[in-house]
Amino acid sequence: MLTNDQLDKWDRENFFHPSTHLAQHARGESASRIVTGGSGVYIEDRDGNRLLDGFAGLYCVNVGYGQQKIAEAIAEQARKLAYYHAYVGHGTEVSITLSKMVLDRAPANMSKVYFGLGGSDANETNIKLVWYYNNVLGRPAKKKIISRWRGYHGSGLVTGSLTGLDPFHKKFDLPLSQVIHTEAPFYFRRADLAMSEAEFVAHCASELEAMIEREGADTIAAFIGEPVLGTGGIVPPPEGYWAAIQPILKKHDILLIVDEVVTGFGRLGTMFGSDHYGIEADIITIAKGLTSAYAPLSGSIISDKVWKVLEDGTDEFGPIGHGWTYSAHPIGAAAGVANLELIDEMGLVSNAETTGAFFNKAMADALADHPNVGDVRGEGLLCAIEFVEDKANRTFFDPAKKVGPQVSEALVRNGAIARAMPQGDILGFAPPLCLSRDEAETLVAATLSAVDTVMKSL
Repeated sequence: MLTNDQLDKWDRENFFHPSTHLAQHARGESASRIVTGGSGVYIEDRDGNRLLDGFAGLYCVNVGYGQQKIAEAIAEQARKLAYYHAYVGHGTEVSITLSKMVLDRAPANMSKVYFGLGGSDANETNIKLVWYYNNVLGRPAKKKIISRWRGYHGSGLVTGSLTGLDPFHKKFDLPLSQVIHTEAPFYFRRADLAMSEAEFVAHCASELEAMIEREGADTIAAFIGEPVLGTGGIVPPPEGYWAAIQPILKKHDILLIVDEVVTGFGRLGTMFGSDHYGIEADIITIAKGLTSAYAPLSGSIISDKVWKVLEDGTDEFGPIGHGWTYSAHPIGAAAGVANLELIDEMGLVSNAETTGAFFNKAMADALADHPNVGDVRGEGLLCAIEFVEDKANRTFFDPAKKVGPQVSEALVRNGAIARAMPQGDILGFAPPLCLSRDEAETLVAATLSAVDTVMKSL
């Protein structure tokens, strides 16, 4: 029962919610949740429900809710200096300190970090810098970006184009012509079920080579990919995928943008997903885990190779014409400094590795043999369950049945949250990195019960 119907009324009359069925919400036909507090891995809503947040907000509250160290850092910075810009060489103590902290943790070939607000604007920055880079090098035709189907890189014009998911293109006149998409490294959804994992990796590499040959390497500037596909289904790459893809890019002088918005700062049990998979990036995108979402902040980490060309460009053409008013905002930077300190103090990277392995095994033990579970997959503290109507033939449910959303709703009734992922009946998990083994077991038990309830109803 709602305890504040006026607030619910205001919500439906005034608030434009992202990624929402607008008409159903406005008419009051869909549920809403007004969140009022949180502690550790739990959130609370205004109706007194306490829910284990198995998705850390949107893969982002990595240190957990209610961390006073970050709240106090934000408050102290607001009292001292709430804002100053970063243009023409200006900085603040916290933005400079955070830059050093990020680069101390980043792969060794990284040189500088540019701060924005969210992952979408970071990837917009990345594409602008890639285009600038090629113009400085006298290669004006080398501008296309290869992304992957099911990749997620944002919701802007370029970044929504990079995203390889239909809902982000439909009726938005996207993707833009400069963006092309290649095969997703999604072994469970391979077209030919007879393919081994190694054969599928070879197929992905062959498809990429064919695209480059078809388009012309002299027209392709960069390839962008997440170490683990996130919103496209939480899909770890098949073994050997990144080792097969990177030589192709180097051969054709194509920059590699590694989107670590989800995987950066510990999610996979390593500081970066690039460390986990042996990826050598030219640009790394960061956001969510940078501040654990206590304040908006994103970043583009630029490699030595790219930075040298950017420097040469400003020597030739003058100051670089790119910036946001809120770039390196001191409130976000203060949150970032405190957050990275907490990640170290709490041992969260190590916990993501060990508790993540425990969580993924427990989920597989509980559900891998279920007749309507086609796949249980994960890495670190990422996990996904994909549902099928017929396991033997990998027959998927009719999307109209909304099996994934039904399981997600049943899980909430069991006191936990997971995300019904788009384009498939897939239930995704990305809990805070402070998740304990007991909390992992609670989440697994609640999920098993929710799956059984929904499948029996079908």
